[in-house]
Amino acid sequence: MSEIEQTATSSEAQANPDSNPLLEAWQTPFETPPFAEIVPEHFLPAFERAFADHAAEIAAITHDPSVPDFANTITALERSGKLLNRVSAVFYDLVSAHSNPALLEADKEVSLRMARHWNPIMMNAVLFGRIALLYHDRAGLGLTPEQNRLLERTYTRFHRAGAGLDEAAKKRMAEINERLAHLGTAFGHHLLGDEQSWFMELGEADRDGLSESFVVAAKAAAEERRMAGKAVMTLSRSFVEPFLKSSTRRDLREKVYRAFIARGDNNNANDNNETIVEILALREESAKLLGFSTFAAYRLEDSMAKTPAAVRGLLERVWKPARARALADREDLQALVAEEGGNFALAPWDWRYYAEKLRQRRANFDDAAIKPYLALDHMIEAAFDCATRLFGVTFSERRDIQAWHPDVRVWEVKNSAGKHQALFYGDYFARPSKRSGAWMTSLRDQQKLDGEIAPLIINVCNFSKGADGEPSLLSPDDARTLFHEFGHALHGMLSDVTYPSLSGTSVFTDFVELPSQLYEHWQEQPQVLRQFARHYQTGEPLPDDLLARFLAARKFNQGFATVEFVSSALVDLEFHTQPAAASRDVRAFERAELEKIGMPAEISMRHRPQQFGHIFSGDHYASGYYSYMWSEVMDADAFGAFEEAGDIFDPATAKRLHDDIYSSGGSREPEDAYVAFRGREPEPDALLRRRGLLDTPAAA
Repeated sequence: MSEIEQTATSSEAQANPDSNPLLEAWQTPFETPPFAEIVPEHFLPAFERAFADHAAEIAAITHDPSVPDFANTITALERSGKLLNRVSAVFYDLVSAHSNPALLEADKEVSLRMARHWNPIMMNAVLFGRIALLYHDRAGLGLTPEQNRLLERTYTRFHRAGAGLDEAAKKRMAEINERLAHLGTAFGHHLLGDEQSWFMELGEADRDGLSESFVVAAKAAAEERRMAGKAVMTLSRSFVEPFLKSSTRRDLREKVYRAFIARGDNNNANDNNETIVEILALREESAKLLGFSTFAAYRLEDSMAKTPAAVRGLLERVWKPARARALADREDLQALVAEEGGNFALAPWDWRYYAEKLRQRRANFDDAAIKPYLALDHMIEAAFDCATRLFGVTFSERRDIQAWHPDVRVWEVKNSAGKHQALFYGDYFARPSKRSGAWMTSLRDQQKLDGEIAPLIINVCNFSKGADGEPSLLSPDDARTLFHEFGHALHGMLSDVTYPSLSGTSVFTDFVELPSQLYEHWQEQPQVLRQFARHYQTGEPLPDDLLARFLAARKFNQGFATVEFVSSALVDLEFHTQPAAASRDVRAFERAELEKIGMPAEISMRHRPQQFGHIFSGDHYASGYYSYMWSEVMDADAFGAFEEAGDIFDPATAKRLHDDIYSSGGSREPEDAYVAFRGREPEPDALLRRRGLLDTPAAA
């Protein structure tokens, strides 16, 4: 029996048919979800009640005979949907982090019902009329800055959803939304299906070049699949990338690489090509209904970038030096192949392997040397300590809080005055029931509308688990991911706003990555590494010479890393700016776009379209994958404020960072928030300097 089947069976055994914990008051510490009592069968009845309650609340606002004012319209909207928010948060956490067949089946129904619930709300002409009346009279309403921002965002959200369309257009928009909800769910399920079904057993002869910690993790992955005594490769990125770096078996590197880039593109039941074609056509149609020429124009209007041209300008500015650097590195890697007697042209499954060899030669550094010093627990401790030194928050583990899997850990977060601030859930290890990647989400957002509501914040990662009591050892990329997601978590935990719609990460997509990417900088600071990078067996600190070599190697292979990211962002932008008819053959469209930008054949996109969950499993990052780079301009510049202060924990700079960035949520314009922190707009070249791309060879 698989882990997923076992989970479903054990949950059913715990079910109480006479009660539904999702609909009851939670008598738990901090009113946290009682995960041990919740089973898949509880969700559809809970959603039915939640939809009905919310619909009644919206009807009361819409039909209120009083003259519209901020309290009876905007504040009332903010107070509505509490049960729906609660049920949804638990459901989507489980679907993403610990699914089973029953949950995935329910997800199909819920996604459709969710669209059918929200469509009539977001296109309600009477409700929008009340909001529009207030919006147009806002200057005379005596609103606070946060209230004014909430009114503006509420109006914008309804307007962009189609509330101002005629009835025929609204009907069509509702149909499109329902179909897109189904397709986005299907895309994610297909991707998970391909990832769950593939593994490669690693016999003794298949392990040449692999570190001891990697083999330990592969054995743990086999245990997860009820294959005790064996070792297996999976398609988790935390497995694939180190395997491609270190395996001496070129045939196996090719096998793993091809499986990894073929997820969702195998001409099987999980194939995502037709799904993508339909998603793009529907997005284009919806944008045109709203008066935009393309979906990218629609999406980017409500962002910091504002236009596709601005996005393309940034990406092309970075692409040219990155590609030039990658091409120069390619020649060096091919020379290394020849030097070793290899009679073959460098291929995509070779790049990481030979780049690692070249890095060892040039910087005398490889990831395997530092991994014993990057134990997961030590890096968690480091992330917490940096937050304490910057923002005064402290963390204490709570073992009385229920979670969705035994591996999940929970910490109580207190502010500098010792007052409860939040709960933080850390779910760090890969498993078959979890989708790939790393993300931050919440079970409850901070707000002060009805008293102080403390948030419940989640980080989910897919690190390789240690076996037989051994700790999980992280690569430098894994450690950076941990800090990245914890930066998002701090954005949620430090939020200090009144209204839930403006809480935490409720900001523009191209601003939301600033707190996370900025926090990465502390992970690679010498004083942090000297304190927390300790050998997992001896407890010895990271040797100074290894630390120096690690820091010197940070900018190595940045041409490759930048090319694989920017190519993905450019293809995302082209998918959503060109007519949908141009991408009817997704593979051909991908090939044409990569050829147009001169993509080196030896490098693959970080996310090929068929596995690009950021933009097709929902639309949060559609036309918006560039956001990571837009935010990187700000984060590289922002960390400079601490460097200029001469102290990476400078109290005055940290206070501005807390007040203007981490705690303000979406309560102000992001440009204003950044300038308030930094004293000026960001300097664009900071990104190129950080990646070591300012001085590059001429592009071929």
